[in-house]
Amino acid sequence: MTDSTITHRLARGWSDLQEKRRMVVKFGGKQIALFLNRRGTVYACANRCPHEGYPLVEGSLDDECILTCNWHNWKFDLDSGATLVGGDTLRRYPVKVDGNDLVLDLSDPPPEVLIEKALTNLQESFPRHEYDRMAREIARLQQAGGDPLEALRQAVWWTHDHMEFGMTHAYAVAPDWLELRQHHAKGDAGLELVGLVEPVAHMAWDTQREPTYPYANHTLPFAPEALAQALENEDEDTAIALIRGGLQQELRFPDFEETLTRAALSHYQDFGHSLIYVRKVGQLLEWLGDDVLEPLLLSLIRSLTYASREDLIPEFRNYRPTLETWDGQGSQAITSEDLTGLSVKQALERVRKSSADPEAAFHALLGALAWNMAHFDLAIQNHTDRAVSHNHSWLGFTHGLTFANAVRAQCSKYPDLWPQGLLQLACFLGRHTRYVDPELDLSEWRVENPAAFFQQEFVRLFDHGQSEYIVACHFVKTLTAVAEEFRIFPEAPWVPMLLTAMNRFLHSPFKGKHVLRTARQSLSMAVAGD
Repeated sequence: MTDSTITHRLARGWSDLQEKRRMVVKFGGKQIALFLNRRGTVYACANRCPHEGYPLVEGSLDDECILTCNWHNWKFDLDSGATLVGGDTLRRYPVKVDGNDLVLDLSDPPPEVLIEKALTNLQESFPRHEYDRMAREIARLQQAGGDPLEALRQAVWWTHDHMEFGMTHAYAVAPDWLELRQHHAKGDAGLELVGLVEPVAHMAWDTQREPTYPYANHTLPFAPEALAQALENEDEDTAIALIRGGLQQELRFPDFEETLTRAALSHYQDFGHSLIYVRKVGQLLEWLGDDVLEPLLLSLIRSLTYASREDLIPEFRNYRPTLETWDGQGSQAITSEDLTGLSVKQALERVRKSSADPEAAFHALLGALAWNMAHFDLAIQNHTDRAVSHNHSWLGFTHGLTFANAVRAQCSKYPDLWPQGLLQLACFLGRHTRYVDPELDLSEWRVENPAAFFQQEFVRLFDHGQSEYIVACHFVKTLTAVAEEFRIFPEAPWVPMLLTAMNRFLHSPFKGKHVLRTARQSLSMAVAGD
């Protein structure tokens, strides 16, 4: 915040500096490094290097005005304030000689200047994904009295047109990080900062070194049917023009949501990601407001346009015929046990036979998905001689749970979509069957106290220790989804298995980089001429 102190007079400071050539002054919680170069120019700057805090008074000053931090060789021009090597800018202070005294101006710039500077520096940190610098600039933004969520708003604008295929997990996990920050940081400034830096840095990572992928600029009058048809035709330009037309009409997300939800469920798209993204865009807008409505909608439309579809994947060829025969009359009772071990085709048919009770089918599917995840055969993720199409990891199972969460939320709003949601959950379920170990002993992963479990695991996420964003974000996204389902259905029969699955996932080995598998798969593809 603004320092009430304007100046500090250092008595006999001029003679002391002439003798020592450099020294440190401590005043009002600040450490100021003073330098006198060979030209007789006096400089004052923050003593802590903005990189990692090394004392700059121990740095090297050349015959001119270039100050080098000897810790990591960052270089600063004390005349201009430019950072010549490194990232963060160095805080300088005006200083003048008054007789034998030195007079330092320690007043801070106006808050709006500090806020703008922090945001500018934050943007500069994106191309090289300077995580530490991002954390520092968001901290400076907060310290200056700025809205910390502005860092996220700006990050969305800076990145939305640098994603070739539209929305990524970087946007989808942002509302979950914000919820985690609000409900579990408990006033701890460090934890609160994590909840901002992680989604911002994830956006930077996903767009690092990516060029601009322009969106269409023309507009068309918004019409739900036209948008649905454009998305079905994979016609991005028309879909974008319709969205821009809707924005010109001052439509807001609720005006688009039903059309987008129907489009996301029109196919088993991107293995459920499309529906998840629709829901997460709505949640993120609740946090950030309509200032980011345009970039989020454009990114979402692009991802819906380019999403993979079940009708082009043989494994799911039975989805569409099953949907076409859905009549809502299937009265066969269904439990999770009825669904475990089934193939995609078998799971689709079994759910169809229970079409009269969508809620019961949902609970059975969620329980079976939890059972599959709890029994994931860890040896699968370590195989190095599998075809690329058979690569599988924890994340394949977590998507089933986050998709189930999105299905329950969106199909509750638009009940006629339950058939699509349930059958696509069945696709998820059958896809996982081949990757489980039914004999796995789960006793060590049982959760006896759900409330304590969630509290412990949510807090632990603030220091997750994962180097890959895709892993950390799935920890956050999946635990958030599971906690929401538990909150709504605390007595559901699937609760024990779902918590067991989460506990095992969060505490089991996770292989993030498959170097040998990648090498062998690459050799196989090269030999085959692919």
